[in-house]
Amino acid sequence: MLNTLHKIFDVGVITEPAKAYSDDELASIGAVLKRTIDERFSGSLAIRQVDAGSCNGCELEIHALNNAFYDIERFGIHFVASPRHADILLVTGPVSRHMQQALLTVYAATPDPKWVVALGTCAADGGEFGFGESYAHLGSVANVLPVDAVIPGCPPTPMNILQSLLTLIKGSDSVAAR
Repeated sequence: MLNTLHKIFDVGVITEPAKAYSDDELASIGAVLKRTIDERFSGSLAIRQVDAGSCNGCELEIHALNNAFYDIERFGIHFVASPRHADILLVTGPVSRHMQQALLTVYAATPDPKWVVALGTCAADGGEFGFGESYAHLGSVANVLPVDAVIPGCPPTPMNILQSLLTLIKGSDSVAAR
């Protein structure tokens, strides 16, 4: 035990510092996001998050979106418990074989029109768990569902998630008539 503690003190911190975002940067992205959600979704965008087999790193960043700093509900974005109320399915992790049927069921229960967003490197291409399929997983979300957008990162920061959601909802006219 002491050897481990000595090694920790000798090596020190080896992670790179996180980029600090200002309140102004968040407020400017949030204002555009709020305006777009008000115009296209009558003030409310519902997201159903599904963990298809991740390490939970992406989930921690998603939970940060609801903390007091980001507080995405003020922009009109809400996480919902039922896929029947969702506009977006936000899927994290490579799809494990045990979650395939559950993911297909959630997709079928989500009303049209809907978007599927693969969040994180694992959901995008299998990430740390390798490319392609294995005995335990099916790889990326696109191997199971049609994916409309990918938010890269391992894990992506809350700001990257907000910026990517803004790009998604501003860039698509297919749901403008909701």
